[in-house]
Amino acid sequence: MSKVIKFADEEAAVLELSRLYGHFGFKHFKMSKFEEYELYSQNKDFLLGSSVITFTDTNGSLMALKPDVTLSIVKGSNDNFDVPEKVYYSENVYRIDKGTHRFREITQLGLESIGDLDDYSVSEVIMLAKASLNAISDRNILDISSMAFILGLLDGIELSDRKKTRLIECIRTKNTLEMENCCKEYGIGFEVSNALKALTTIYGPFEKCVDELKAISLNEKTDAAAAELETVYGYLKLCGLDGGINLDFSIVNDLNYYNGVIFNGFVLGVPNVVLSGGRYDNLMRKFGKKSGAIGFAVYLSELSRMMRSGDEYDVDTLILYDKGDDLSAIAQHVKSVSEQGRSVRVQRTKGGLKCRTVLKIKGTEVEIIENHD
Repeated sequence: MSKVIKFADEEAAVLELSRLYGHFGFKHFKMSKFEEYELYSQNKDFLLGSSVITFTDTNGSLMALKPDVTLSIVKGSNDNFDVPEKVYYSENVYRIDKGTHRFREITQLGLESIGDLDDYSVSEVIMLAKASLNAISDRNILDISSMAFILGLLDGIELSDRKKTRLIECIRTKNTLEMENCCKEYGIGFEVSNALKALTTIYGPFEKCVDELKAISLNEKTDAAAAELETVYGYLKLCGLDGGINLDFSIVNDLNYYNGVIFNGFVLGVPNVVLSGGRYDNLMRKFGKKSGAIGFAVYLSELSRMMRSGDEYDVDTLILYDKGDDLSAIAQHVKSVSEQGRSVRVQRTKGGLKCRTVLKIKGTEVEIIENHD
């Protein structure tokens, strides 16, 4: 049976996806392992979790081991409209593991595009998100939605942040009844109320559901948001990446940070989100910057268990030799295996290794001991 996850380990995933991002002109971003704690304490809602490892620097400053990369990129952004910043990163972050509930060092991979964003800028990032999923597994789904559409529906309605958050939660949980109760309680009119309730039910293949979305559009802002989603999907189609694209408004994020297209990626065999991203101009404004920004992160920690499971081998070919065997014979067979694109390990005993093929040096020849191809 073919592998669900294409990568054997995190290093292979980082290498392949980094090549993908670099191919499209994204530059590698490197940062320190820690930042001033204030950066995270003031933006805890943006983080996946509120717990942060802190320590006191030699000058008395409270520092934190980074739980996130995007905040550091935004903080250091040049905010240049004329020349966009396109960066990717592969960094270790420090978060509480969902399984053990203990802090864990996790490899986070992702990219950010910052500047005067247009249709291509947004479409390019979402195209790379889908291409990333395809690189991880042939069996994947990218769910997309738009915070701009939700904001457009609420345009002109005076609501506290608490009330907006409650409405967002109804959309996220697809709770139509609670949405109806909230709209009545907040005095939201019939037309907007119906549109918000409809959002809780929209889910499925993009081409099927986009007409449902356009049918509940109420103003120029919602029209523009729906048009942006169609533009993005059109670009994915041009790139041959339109398979497995769903419209799903249960994907929502904090209105204080996100303002445009948002998306989550899934692959078969992994129960949680493996890729997540969106447009976060509002976060830029919190840092006093005028640029737009969109990006995503790949959660390699979610893939790690699947990478290690199943019928994976430690090495493709193991070559066994005895003390005194001719080094030139060993080198010749190592070269032959390597030229076939197979990984190779050489040692005197097999130990507990799981190998596709085991070869034994016999003079200048080799004998096949095991073969699982």
